[in-house]
Amino acid sequence: MSQMPQQAAVSKCPSCEEPLEPGDRFCGACGYDLSVVPARPEDSPTLAIHGVVPAPDDVDWPVARDSDGHGHPAPVHAAAELPGTDSGGSPLPPPPPAAPPSAPAVPVAPAGAPATGVRFDRPGEPEEYPLQAPDPRLTAEPAPVPGQAPAPEPAAASRQSAPAAPDAAEKVCVACRAGRVDDDGYCENCGHAQPRERDHMEQESGPIAAVSDRGLRHHRNEDAFSVGCTALPDGAPASVAIVCDGVSSATRPDDASLAASRAAGETLLGALPRGTHPQQAMHDAILAASQAVNALADEPATAREQAPHQNAPACTLVGAVVTAGLLVVGWVGDSRVYWVPADRTTPPARLTEDDSWAAQMVAAGLMNEAEAYADERAHAITGWLGADAYELEPHTASFKPDRPGVVVVCTDGLWNYAESAEEMAEAVPLDAAARPLHGARVLVGHALDGGGHDNVTVALLPFPAPSQGAGSA
Repeated sequence: MSQMPQQAAVSKCPSCEEPLEPGDRFCGACGYDLSVVPARPEDSPTLAIHGVVPAPDDVDWPVARDSDGHGHPAPVHAAAELPGTDSGGSPLPPPPPAAPPSAPAVPVAPAGAPATGVRFDRPGEPEEYPLQAPDPRLTAEPAPVPGQAPAPEPAAASRQSAPAAPDAAEKVCVACRAGRVDDDGYCENCGHAQPRERDHMEQESGPIAAVSDRGLRHHRNEDAFSVGCTALPDGAPASVAIVCDGVSSATRPDDASLAASRAAGETLLGALPRGTHPQQAMHDAILAASQAVNALADEPATAREQAPHQNAPACTLVGAVVTAGLLVVGWVGDSRVYWVPADRTTPPARLTEDDSWAAQMVAAGLMNEAEAYADERAHAITGWLGADAYELEPHTASFKPDRPGVVVVCTDGLWNYAESAEEMAEAVPLDAAARPLHGARVLVGHALDGGGHDNVTVALLPFPAPSQGAGSA
């Protein structure tokens, strides 16, 4: 989970963290030479991940035509909609059918015949077995005491031996698969708390997929994602993935990440078919996401939850666009994009730089990467989307990989357990490009096996083999 600092890092001394005044060349507290602090890098030009750096991209994008791009994201699957299994992995038996209204709740045996019952411990085997006759001494009603009021009749619900089967339109418990789920999210039969829709989300859209999970330590999922496919004006396919991580110290971080991911995804899927260059479209999508998060600060829900020690709704964002021969990434914050080639004998790469305290310490030469990320301040972010962000600086970069592979877009809930590009490549399944949903599930499982201390979200975008001459543009 991203952590918001109390003050913008650029306004503090990298050595002693004392506040600085505009134009200071040396720290007034410790005398640190501020000229050695490197300036924030500009947005990267188009680079080749492997091979020679190409010339500047002067692609003549075709004129847009009237098209919706055919981008229709698939519905998100909630955890309650997935089939359950028992402890051995076998499918659970279906819930018993509802009895007809006119039928008695308990069958009555003929006079003189032994009472029988049905075994529920062996699904599929309605074996009848004799029931012992009740002892009349235990069931006889006690004689009334003179002068005492009669005992009240027990409630009808207390005399029922089993809950009624839920209607087909009602939500069924994911644990017992038989009880109704009340408005508070608990099963009326076994009392099991039902998972919320955002606790675990999966979506597959064309060749790309994304999975988000609450993790093992947090009470809610504050991550969100948006994936989809569209087409460029010349008909070439384009894949889009946006991943957002809510800032835990801010108000309504889950709403912030959801609003940002939706706004950015819709902007990209709308701009690419019109002929907007993917890198410009990514920049505009980040601005649209920022406006969506800023709007949350003026909503009444924020005012109700706002406390003196809290900040306005905020989140980080990272995204990727894959087109024929071109990979574009954009980000604000500390979520990341990794490149993992299909040929694992070639090196992988991390394509983004964190907006974080640790990254600035490494850039300033004050710490090496291991020391910086071991510090408790490592995940304090220096860039985010939100009404109280000091300055919005969207980062975008484009690359031209010279071979097929898979693009990993993820929050720190995953890369905390696979930080380097080599560790991430080792965690990505070999068939991730052909089975992206399976690969995303494996990566989420990798984070959960590592401890699951944070929400985990990952999207996988296969990058096809470039066509002949694509790398020379």
